Amino acid sequence: MFLPTPEDLKKIRHELGLTQNEVASRAGVSQPLIARIEAGDVDPRLSTMRKIFNAFDLARKERVEVRKIMHTPVIHTSSDHSVEQAARILEEHGFSQMPVIDGGVPVGSISTDRIVHSMTDQDIKKLSNLPVGDIMDESFPTVSPNTDANSVSRIVEQHPAVLVLEKGKVVGVVTKHDIMKMLRG
Repeated sequence: MFLPTPEDLKKIRHELGLTQNEVASRAGVSQPLIARIEAGDVDPRLSTMRKIFNAFDLARKERVEVRKIMHTPVIHTSSDHSVEQAARILEEHGFSQMPVIDGGVPVGSISTDRIVHSMTDQDIKKLSNLPVGDIMDESFPTVSPNTDANSVSRIVEQHPAVLVLEKGKVVGVVTKHDIMKMLRG
């Protein structure tokens, strides 16, 4: 029979992408109690452990892998495309940003903001012919297809998109819009 250690509980909580507060709320116990259990300061009752593991089981059932919400194909440009080509792709698809991908590998990102900002620094005709690689920003963050969508939602709070990589190659993208679609079930 397996008896979990405090480290096991913390590891499971992290794997499920839950905070101590979320586990406490789901289990009907206090967050400080979860913290003390994980720290090994408290030897919890069996009934408390049952509540915590029931909360973990429920969280597992609710877990949505990012592969289920990502969209493909990933509209992108490459670093050797001209800024004009990239602007055309952005306009055609109604995007404000997109990844820059070379050979399936993310190398940067390009946005309408970056292009407009670059227009103030140089001649427009010269800018049109520049390779995207000369003005691109850093790449979007990446995750694996089995990453929990709740974890990805925290990432898109800070970034416009998250790329999904499998075996080092881009296989999908998740945006704030994709996260919002989860609300519809």
